[in-house]
Amino acid sequence: MSGKRLKRKIIKKKLFTKNRLVILNEETFEEVFSLRLTLMNVFVVASIGALLIIFITTYIIAFTPLREYIPGYASTKLKRDATELALKSDSLSNALKKNEAYIASIKKVLTGDLDYAKFSKDSITATNLEPVSEEDLQPTEADLKLREQVAREDKYNLFEKAKPKVSVVFFSPAKGMITEKFNPKEKHYAVDVALAKNTPIKTILGGTVIFADWTPTTGNVIIIRHNNGFISAYKHAASLTKSQGDAVRTGEVIALAGSTGNESTGVHLHFELWKDGYPIDPTIFIAFE
Repeated sequence: MSGKRLKRKIIKKKLFTKNRLVILNEETFEEVFSLRLTLMNVFVVASIGALLIIFITTYIIAFTPLREYIPGYASTKLKRDATELALKSDSLSNALKKNEAYIASIKKVLTGDLDYAKFSKDSITATNLEPVSEEDLQPTEADLKLREQVAREDKYNLFEKAKPKVSVVFFSPAKGMITEKFNPKEKHYAVDVALAKNTPIKTILGGTVIFADWTPTTGNVIIIRHNNGFISAYKHAASLTKSQGDAVRTGEVIALAGSTGNESTGVHLHFELWKDGYPIDPTIFIAFE
């Protein structure tokens, strides 16, 4: 025990023994500066200085822009720019996909390249109807009551309850004899209407011209995009009166009938009607004769 106590006294004496730090002029040995120190004072001052350095360094890294100059730390502006670029890249990717789908639909309209298996959809073409027995056609008691209730309501609310049966009404592009009907089995997704030369061709519905130019196979072609996913195409025209990007009204003259293009067999209108990228029979909605 006495040995340990002696060591403690020696360490304590070394820590608290006062020493003098003197700075002398080398030539004159004149005392410039002197300071009384102990090892304990030196240790305390060094510890406090180290803590201050750590605190200041942490503050600079966490709360000041100076951290951008430290290797390994990214710039705030760089992060913000990277985030904006990522968002723009995602938006451009979505816009590119929509444009590709849109261009693919227009390509189908121009070339008529359509898979017949994909074309035969229940929402576009009518399926074969099975015969229904007379018993199934007879109304039930619930149906009869519902009919009576509707009849009473309609009797006194004719104008309030009246609604149109169709949401879209198409204007006939031209009146003439149909020389070739809509036939998807032979990939003829249009109706050919015989016309006199320079007969005005009119738009079936208001919309925007998305294509108006000459093609080698179908001659002068004008394609119009309408609401509700409809697209109408008018081919083999002698001349066009509208350009791409023009807005047209229902029944407005957009071309004159002719016989242009390698596939034309005479003066006529090759008319196509598309819905959501699939062709439909125009005679279902439009009377040409």
